[in-house]
Amino acid sequence: QLVESGGGSVQAGGSLRLSCTASESAFNPYAMGWFRQAAGKERELVYAMLWSSFSTSTFTTSSMSGRFSISRDKAKKSIYLQMNRLKPEDTAVYYCAAVRTAGRVTEVSSYDVWGQGTSVTVST
Repeated sequence: QLVESGGGSVQAGGSLRLSCTASESAFNPYAMGWFRQAAGKERELVYAMLWSSFSTSTFTTSSMSGRFSISRDKAKKSIYLQMNRLKPEDTAVYYCAAVRTAGRVTEVSSYDVWGQGTSVTVST
């Protein structure tokens, strides 16, 4: 239901933009986010976005704030992750995910719809 694209290989300091599109026309999740999983490590939050009729909130970690940003195109049922000033430690598989109804959007366990993942490799 979620299809990611935009991964690839880039040198340190470069940029990539990941896209995630929901294939269901009626898909209207509570929140969506980006997670990543490096080899041998647990899946971690990159950026999450929660929206209502009145406002939008975003969540990220200090290591990514200022370098990464999340955006949404409601009409296209898509979210995007803009990654700038990439570092080798950003190398991972990046997953798009959605929370259908409610939950803590910073926690992996809250997400019940996942994309297949897209690989990002940052070289020195």
